[in-house]
Amino acid sequence: MGDIKKIATRESYGHALEELGAVNSNIVVLDADLKESTRTCYFAKQFPERFYDCGIAEGNMMGIAAGLAAAGKIPFASTFAMFASGRAYEQVRNSIGYPHLNVKIGATHAGITVGEDGASHQCNEDMALMRTIPGMVVLNPSDDIEARACVKAAAEYVGPVYMRFGRYAVPVFNDPDMKFEIGKGQILKEGKDVTIVATGICVASALDAAEQLKNEGIDAEVINICTVKPIDEELLIASASKTGKVVTAEEHSIIGGLGGAVAEVLSEKCPTRMCRIGIEDRFGESGTAGQLVEKYGLDGKSIAAKVAAFVK
Repeated sequence: MGDIKKIATRESYGHALEELGAVNSNIVVLDADLKESTRTCYFAKQFPERFYDCGIAEGNMMGIAAGLAAAGKIPFASTFAMFASGRAYEQVRNSIGYPHLNVKIGATHAGITVGEDGASHQCNEDMALMRTIPGMVVLNPSDDIEARACVKAAAEYVGPVYMRFGRYAVPVFNDPDMKFEIGKGQILKEGKDVTIVATGICVASALDAAEQLKNEGIDAEVINICTVKPIDEELLIASASKTGKVVTAEEHSIIGGLGGAVAEVLSEKCPTRMCRIGIEDRFGESGTAGQLVEKYGLDGKSIAAKVAAFVK
């Protein structure tokens, strides 16, 4: 995928907000002193009267977003994933989740691909945290096209939504006319020997891995799961029933993220051999995004090797 255009999904988030702001006057955007990094600066420039910089006070920002939602606005509260899910967890749970308010959380700079900022800023636990909040939708788009679609879908959905975006430029591979629906996964490649279920930046890696696995005589099915919650149980069960082996791939802890979500479904409804690829029980470290993706085994070559070993 070296020649394919690459865009960071935080850019997609910023541009999608700008487009939504022009057609829906109820949309307001909040940020915690990071608008240049989260790319909410695009919205702020176009609609300054609907943009609120809350300063380095993420918990307070979530409370303000809850109040705006209660008053009929559609607030997008934006900051780094580490702060959105970690520092502000109590306010997200009690002020947004508990009253089931119509707040959208735009969490950028997720996962190890934050890179040189190191372990303190590399949030590999956010989907696990947000997934446990009753009624919270969790979205993790794979590229620019899907990220823009998921922001627009979140704006139309009534209820709390957590959206996960990255700093790392990733390949744009989805069809511009793709149909996006919250709660639905996509089969990107049909296969019969093993199912690779991927989310976020690992979807492109999974497609790359599937191409490499052909050379070893392994026909891999690739499923893109953007909605980690509520997950597409029907699609997962159908694919697992066909291939009999499932591998999950995510730029997140294998504890409580996509791997956990898929394991929960299959263990109860379609017991299947599984292998989870992601961040093991450890913290990240400082390095370039590319170096870290390889070191933590999230590139196509590493995923192909793990899948081949699992199948054989």
